[in-house]
Amino acid sequence: MGTWQLVLVGLVMLLGLLGVVTPGVPGPPIVWAGVLWWSMTDRTALAWAVLAGATGVLLLERAVGWLLPPRRLRGAGITRRAFLVAGVCGIAGFFVLPVLGAVPGFVGGLYGVERRRLGGHGAAWASTRNVMRALGTSVLVELFACLLVVGVWIGAVTAG
Repeated sequence: MGTWQLVLVGLVMLLGLLGVVTPGVPGPPIVWAGVLWWSMTDRTALAWAVLAGATGVLLLERAVGWLLPPRRLRGAGITRRAFLVAGVCGIAGFFVLPVLGAVPGFVGGLYGVERRRLGGHGAAWASTRNVMRALGTSVLVELFACLLVVGVWIGAVTAG
């Protein structure tokens, strides 16, 4: 697989990661399609193993997602911009502190936006807790699963 095609696959996966935090965009299927594209072009045992693992992780995420409460962005009292900033901070946190940084990055980004909007620590923390209860947990599970798939893909591309 050429460099430009790898860059395009990476951009598709980035679109999928941003789709997790953007309402109406199916993030996990886009990330999976990127892995499928790569594995169909690369055709190595490692590529097929990554595709099988990505399929398993994203199916497990779907099963866990059905057990969590549904997302209701309007009822949570959060703007789309705040949610997008929290998602970008979660993605950045995943790469700054590998794997584990997604959770504090997401929550920290959400808290930062709410603190700026509300002005004080107490109100911002209460708003962050309410958002995490209403929809943050399901989005965080979905984002973490997609980030795990993208992280394994990056590791496989650099290793092989």
